[in-house]
Amino acid sequence: MTTIPRPTFEKIYLDLAGSLAQRSTCHRLQVGTVITSTDFRKVLAVGYNGNATGLHNGCDRHEPGNCGCLHSEENAVINCDAPRFIEKIVFVTHLPCVQCAKRLINLGNVKKIYYAQDYRIRDSIEILKRVGIEVEILPN
Repeated sequence: MTTIPRPTFEKIYLDLAGSLAQRSTCHRLQVGTVITSTDFRKVLAVGYNGNATGLHNGCDRHEPGNCGCLHSEENAVINCDAPRFIEKIVFVTHLPCVQCAKRLINLGNVKKIYYAQDYRIRDSIEILKRVGIEVEILPN
């Protein structure tokens, strides 16, 4: 009997983050985020970058880093109603920026962040590691 190769949960959730990124209305960069339980059995929240609900579906400005869009991690944190004591794994298409790293820290009990592509500024890696959050790149 031959076994069919099964994708890892890490690949599945990083692919889901990529699919969510396709909903982004940001002109510069499309980013998606998935927050799961550490046993991968529950999706706790999802997010993608774009303008606030009810506003026009596009950037407010075209200046890189200041387009006015909410970041995908920010939207996922807003959407996550899991209590702080619940351990979490985060999957993001791109390495979180410093501010989103801090938001994920304050979400509570994030154990690991997987991402597929680097962000233009990599300072968040040191911040996350300083508080004990593992960070790992998983290229597609």
